[in-house]
Amino acid sequence: MIQGFLLGFTAYAKAARMVSRHGLWGYVLVPGLISLLLGSAILSGAWAISDDISGWAMALYPFEWGKGAIERIIQVFGGAMVIILGLLAFKHLVMAITSPVMSLLSEKVEKILRGGQPQSAAFSIRKALSDLARGLALALRNLLRELGYTALLLLLGLLLPFLSPAITLLIFMVQAYYAGFGNLDFTMERYFDVKGSVTFAKSNRGLCLGNGTAFLLLLFTGLGFLFALPLGTIAATIEGLKALDKQGSPS
Repeated sequence: MIQGFLLGFTAYAKAARMVSRHGLWGYVLVPGLISLLLGSAILSGAWAISDDISGWAMALYPFEWGKGAIERIIQVFGGAMVIILGLLAFKHLVMAITSPVMSLLSEKVEKILRGGQPQSAAFSIRKALSDLARGLALALRNLLRELGYTALLLLLGLLLPFLSPAITLLIFMVQAYYAGFGNLDFTMERYFDVKGSVTFAKSNRGLCLGNGTAFLLLLFTGLGFLFALPLGTIAATIEGLKALDKQGSPS
């Protein structure tokens, strides 16, 4: 688990070198532009919603006693909820929308690693639509599970406030796992159906966590979200193929 985490996390350095060495900048620019547009839209919506949350909630609070303190708590909690939900929406939407491009990137990286010619991977409308459909299906599956686990942890944090630091860490780990899983699936889709990819991710939780942790940390930086996805995809491809070789490729 720990070894897998370290491999998943440190593979981003290898991914950055591969982008420069093999001229993969086109695969960085496309998802970067999509991330910028999508992130701006979600941020604008989240900002507008966060301003209204405390007003809506305080309208339901019938007492004057402690009103100021309650309002501050609601503002903090509401802001945290908006950030979490916004990050969830951004992460899964950008993965699903860019899945055809990321699938091509992962395929090209595999050709390079396997000794093939690093020419552009073949593109077809049918394959792009298939990749998009699979990406949306997996994103919806993971989003529902991630929302469920996150909601349970937030509820636990409300009931047991002294556990807030641990709850925050667990929520981050849940998001990191599913982010790493999404990056890994751009490679696993060539070997498994969705069910098989889920099984593979579960058997490589450390790798998913390491990849997803680096991915989320990039999202939290000023410009990191522009290239987090392509770097995460390349890093997941590098270590995912190694894990696949150890496990044995499916027939």
